Amino acid sequence: MAIEESRTTTPPPIRDVAAQESSGGTASPHASPRAWTTRLVIVGIVLAALNLRPAITSFGALLEEVRDGLGMSGSVAGLLTSVPPLCFAVFGVMAPRLARRFGPGAVVCAGMAAITAGLAIRPYTGSAAGFLAASALALMGIAVSNVLMPVIVKRWFPDRVGSMTGLYSMALALGTAAAAALTVPMTDALGGSWRSGLAVWAGLAGVAVLPWIALVRTRDAGSPGGGRTPVADAAPHEPEGLRITRSRTAWALAVFFGLQATAAYITMGWMPQIFRDAGVSAGTAGLLLAVTMVMGVPLAFVIPRLATRLPHQGPIVAALGVCGLAGYAGLYAAPAAGAWVWALLLGVSNCAFPLALTMVGMRARTGAGVAQLSAFAQSTGYLLSIPGPLLVGVLYQHSGGWGLPIALMAALMVPQIAVGVLAGRDRTVEDEATSALRL
Repeated sequence: MAIEESRTTTPPPIRDVAAQESSGGTASPHASPRAWTTRLVIVGIVLAALNLRPAITSFGALLEEVRDGLGMSGSVAGLLTSVPPLCFAVFGVMAPRLARRFGPGAVVCAGMAAITAGLAIRPYTGSAAGFLAASALALMGIAVSNVLMPVIVKRWFPDRVGSMTGLYSMALALGTAAAAALTVPMTDALGGSWRSGLAVWAGLAGVAVLPWIALVRTRDAGSPGGGRTPVADAAPHEPEGLRITRSRTAWALAVFFGLQATAAYITMGWMPQIFRDAGVSAGTAGLLLAVTMVMGVPLAFVIPRLATRLPHQGPIVAALGVCGLAGYAGLYAAPAAGAWVWALLLGVSNCAFPLALTMVGMRARTGAGVAQLSAFAQSTGYLLSIPGPLLVGVLYQHSGGWGLPIALMAALMVPQIAVGVLAGRDRTVEDEATSALRL
């Protein structure tokens, strides 16, 4: 990871800073967290990542059943598919402030608890409004965790951003795919009730709370020598003079993040319905979505590592975009006949997400810069992605088919490639923001 190290100038490790503060400026040789704490951080990151998408893809697999059960129109269902990016935009921007107040580990712990509660409650609310409110609770937990995962990775593994982002992205893709593939079979096994099929995912989220509780408790207990753990106790501080909105790269990355999120949430929310309307069974449609999502498992590990070794990530952006355009063309021309091929191509295209996360870590030099860039890119990006799934639902309902929605998806891929190439240039937001202030 020599190239990555040369691009990312990191401050002294937080564990050493904490030790210096607690000992009056002299670092204790015993201040480093114990090895089990580092392993616990890795377990916590993986379990958290597994729970960042099942709330969405489990709903997508049972969209028709939920619509019938709650009496939703196509427009209301489209609104529900727009709720995830809305929550990510609104709540994600709060994450750095909450982390400064309570610590990143405590905020992620609370986020996992919110996911658990939301997923357990929403199937049994009995109305579309209640379903929406409980979903928003779960998505609030996902939003703050989305923003803080890159921060935690940067602080704990500053010389392994690519590999740890790959591990995190791979776990996220695995959780996404598992929810898409297993929700319908589990629903059948639990008696055919869509409510049981959705509620079961609260159990996985509950497990993810446990390592974060342990990490937060470590803050109070301390590590040998009086040191404190960076995950539990060290919150990101805003670097003096950094105006993230003055950086062109930050804006390019935010728009890229928004366009790839638009494509991802349209895919997760509507792709099973596209296949079902083409004559594919509900179970097979769920498997096709799972194939799309599972492509991210190996590629989410490979792409970040490759991205950190390239001086410019534009070629990767372009390759992923071409796969997306080919997949949309196939969905338009022969959705059922080539279903597995289109699912694979769209799965490759959706790996723009781990690439975007990797670029967040590469486009800022400091942990505080990563925190600001992550919050700005994700919150702004998710805000930009809100109209997409809703517009697809409206176009589908009023046109009576999938031609116009698919054309919209393909059209959005073109600017995604363009801004992704701009975001992939070798520069940092700190340098751009400082240069802008001098003008």
